[in-house]
Amino acid sequence: MEDGRETAAMREQKRKDRQIGCSLLQLHFSIDRQSHTIDDTQALENTDSDIGLCGWILVLFSILLTLLTLPLSIWMCIKIVKEYERAIIFRLGRILRGGAKGPGLFFILPCTDSFINVDMRTITFDIPPQEVLTKDSVTVSVDGVVYYRVQNATLAVANITNADAATRLLAQTTLRNVLGTKNLAEILSDREEIAHSMQSTLDDATDDWGIKVERVEIKDVKLPLQLQRAMAAEAEATREARAKVIAAEGEMNASRALKEASLVIAESPSALQLRYLQTLNTIAAEKNSTIIFPLPIDMMQSFMKH
Repeated sequence: MEDGRETAAMREQKRKDRQIGCSLLQLHFSIDRQSHTIDDTQALENTDSDIGLCGWILVLFSILLTLLTLPLSIWMCIKIVKEYERAIIFRLGRILRGGAKGPGLFFILPCTDSFINVDMRTITFDIPPQEVLTKDSVTVSVDGVVYYRVQNATLAVANITNADAATRLLAQTTLRNVLGTKNLAEILSDREEIAHSMQSTLDDATDDWGIKVERVEIKDVKLPLQLQRAMAAEAEATREARAKVIAAEGEMNASRALKEASLVIAESPSALQLRYLQTLNTIAAEKNSTIIFPLPIDMMQSFMKH
């Protein structure tokens, strides 16, 4: 028992050490990714100054047209985005300086500007069940859930066509790749470590898309029916073996107690007769019955002397 406790404590300590190491690595990579993301965002936001001479002429013409058509044109210039949204404005196909706009009111030029709304809330989606071949050649079906949000609206619009669909597909392939390097026992017992590994991998891959993966969880692990029966038989055999060991220990303890009781009774012959009568009384109490038992010779000798 003490060896088992020491082994469990060592495993728990190793698991905590791995989690601390993963957290430090994630913090280091997060700082590097943030600096890299800031550089990319600044590069994208500074492209509006390169629209050229013709571009500036079109912008001035659009401003003049807006002023001439006031106040009707004001309804086409004013746009509103909600608290959880950001607007990416494109002027002549280039991202406007200043990055995402919102929440609240902002203005655009009707002829030269267009915008795209980006939802900044946390998005949740289920990973469909994936048939995975584990490291020990066992086929299992595993599904999960992923929580992510758009951290940089500019990168989410400029660097990828559909960030949501790309993240979903990447989560499926990452689940298969991570579980393919694990044994069945590790998949069943180390779900938290697998989830952290998936989150780190997804976060690294989606950083260029302006997406932050906040959490990954393994929902269910479905085993083949034959494997379930084999594991159930193994568990039942283990329980039966443990029950037999416990029963044998009980019999051994009982035999020792009976041995000690017999030594006590052997010191007084009358104690054996009292125990005999007590047993008969116990039997008769459960069901009405007639019991015939021999009279001890020792009791008859006292009458014969008289």
